Amino acid sequence: MTLNYRSLPSKLPNPDAQGVIVALHGWGANCDDLISLAPMVGLANYQWICPEAPFNHPMPNGKMWYDLQSLDIEGLAKSCELLSQFLEDLPAMTGLPLEKTFLLGFSQGGAMTLDVGLVFPLAGLIALSGYLHITEEELQELSDRAFPPILIAHGTEDTVVPIGVARNTREVFERLGVNVEYEEYEMSHEIRPETCDRIQEFILQHQNKL
Repeated sequence: MTLNYRSLPSKLPNPDAQGVIVALHGWGANCDDLISLAPMVGLANYQWICPEAPFNHPMPNGKMWYDLQSLDIEGLAKSCELLSQFLEDLPAMTGLPLEKTFLLGFSQGGAMTLDVGLVFPLAGLIALSGYLHITEEELQELSDRAFPPILIAHGTEDTVVPIGVARNTREVFERLGVNVEYEEYEMSHEIRPETCDRIQEFILQHQNKL
């Protein structure tokens, strides 16, 4: 099994791309969901690639990385394995190294970003309304390696993934000495234009360090 995906521009490799943004959708969405962020983030010289979660969701055309309504350890493990393989294969698809690739995710996709992205030499991780699967003890076991820079953005009015989850995630990373940038917005479980502006700022800041 491999992950389906959608890319913008559609042709790969894209000789005009300066970097890559891999965007992971949330629970019940699909690979079309986050393509709409591309013009809002506004980095025309970046290749967007949106993988699709492997499991069917009850919503029409919906997909999920694992079943949120049960403790789906096997589904989570399978999705982590498939996403890891997707990232390993990505440079051959894009012609660009992982060091020029940002991994972004919303909600359940944000959790997958933090779960899988920490062990890859990525330019940065962006978790929007996300959360941590990994315990602090598990993160400590990985902390001998250099984690990518991380941006966490979350809404203070989020009733799906409460703001306290984001604050705890920030504190966990800070205790481990990880480079975390953190933003709160007066919004619910969503992505707003000001969040997209902050994503652009984060990517431009860290692409210049490559």
